Amino acid sequence: MKLLSIAIPCYNSEAYMEKCIESLLKGGEEVEILVVNDGSSDRTAEIADTYAEKYPTIIKAIHQENGGHGEAVNAGIRNATGLYFKVVDSDDWVNEEAYKQILKKLEELTRGPQTLDMLISNFVYEKQGASRKKVMQYRHCLPVNEIFGWDSVHMSKGKYLLMHSIIYRTKLLHECGLELPKHTFYVDNLFAFEPLPFVKNMYYLDVNFYRYFIGRDDQSVNEKVMIKRIDQQIRVNKLMADAFHNCQFDSKHLKKYMLSYLDIITTVSSIMLVRAGTQEALDKKKEMLEYIREQDLWLYHKLRYSILGRAANLPGRGGRKMFVAAYKVCQKFYGFN
Repeated sequence: MKLLSIAIPCYNSEAYMEKCIESLLKGGEEVEILVVNDGSSDRTAEIADTYAEKYPTIIKAIHQENGGHGEAVNAGIRNATGLYFKVVDSDDWVNEEAYKQILKKLEELTRGPQTLDMLISNFVYEKQGASRKKVMQYRHCLPVNEIFGWDSVHMSKGKYLLMHSIIYRTKLLHECGLELPKHTFYVDNLFAFEPLPFVKNMYYLDVNFYRYFIGRDDQSVNEKVMIKRIDQQIRVNKLMADAFHNCQFDSKHLKKYMLSYLDIITTVSSIMLVRAGTQEALDKKKEMLEYIREQDLWLYHKLRYSILGRAANLPGRGGRKMFVAAYKVCQKFYGFN
């Protein structure tokens, strides 16, 4: 059995997928690389097959009709045979030295007395044109180099785990029944959110593993693209609210973390709807909050009257301008979009 399965969702990725694959091949025979061709119309399928033929014991090419990023991740989970599971997007890559440290640590932990549910590491924003690379690290939020539970998680506002920082135990993903929606962007947030109630213990390795490329004009996190696809962002936001509402929390610390994460995502949805600058978008913002209120009144009050929620709902045009100004400060500080 492989130690780690890595899924690479690919859609018309011929221009950059090879860099991603080559970086992952450094893991050798301990790794299974699942290249998921999600109905591409360029040379993606051909490149995937070429690599699978060249590295038959490491790489598997999976071809499917276009179902979007979430369905490509679903295919990776369904086909994964490794003990642990990681998603690496086709325009991203990993650091070789950190990669080797992660594989070594996973091997050590599998031989230990406890079953590890999730390994966490850092990621780096490889923002196009930026001279300084922003590192998302957790050394002040999580214990380092030890197994811990949710009572040891102390995330500050603005800090949360993304798909890029997470490696799950594969069987855990099967047990929790994670099924990401088809033809929907921004499902990374669901991937880093829905399985968390099944995670009982974690390990944080303080290495800069994942390199998250950001800056392409057509990238889903580009602000103009996000506004264009705002209905998909809202859909993910509602699904996260549903997941929170349906969760039976065993840990108050887990509940606090998931509420904070949902608060951030709801704020992102709100700022994009405000930035759209139309009455239709403002109506959608109101409808999204109303949906949450009808589902879970307690959750609605927590989101609506949090610091972020109050900022997102400042009254009038002047209030919206203040909200956008605050967003721009955060955008510059955290390096996103």
